[in-house]
Amino acid sequence: MAAPKNVKIEFSGGAELLFDKIKVHDVALPLVADGAWNIRKLLVWMKENMLKERPELFIQGDSVRPGILVLVNDADWELLGELDYELQDKDRIVFISTLHGG
Repeated sequence: MAAPKNVKIEFSGGAELLFDKIKVHDVALPLVADGAWNIRKLLVWMKENMLKERPELFIQGDSVRPGILVLVNDADWELLGELDYELQDKDRIVFISTLHGG
């Protein structure tokens, strides 16, 4: 069976306010039955285990809200398959909010 995935999850642009105001999280993802973690599963896990308030400001449907940029190892997730990108051990996932209140 595959080992758990260790990833670094970072927030900026205000997204960290929804995650207890903590910008950087080192996370050991638990083993899953099929051994594969993708961003779709990660978002569900984050909602259930990390998100502290106002999930509607981060999640919309089964993805992130429009206005939140997602980078995987400094590359735009759109180039990597978005929700279907399979996480690798030591990946760095950054969520940057471009939404600013006035």
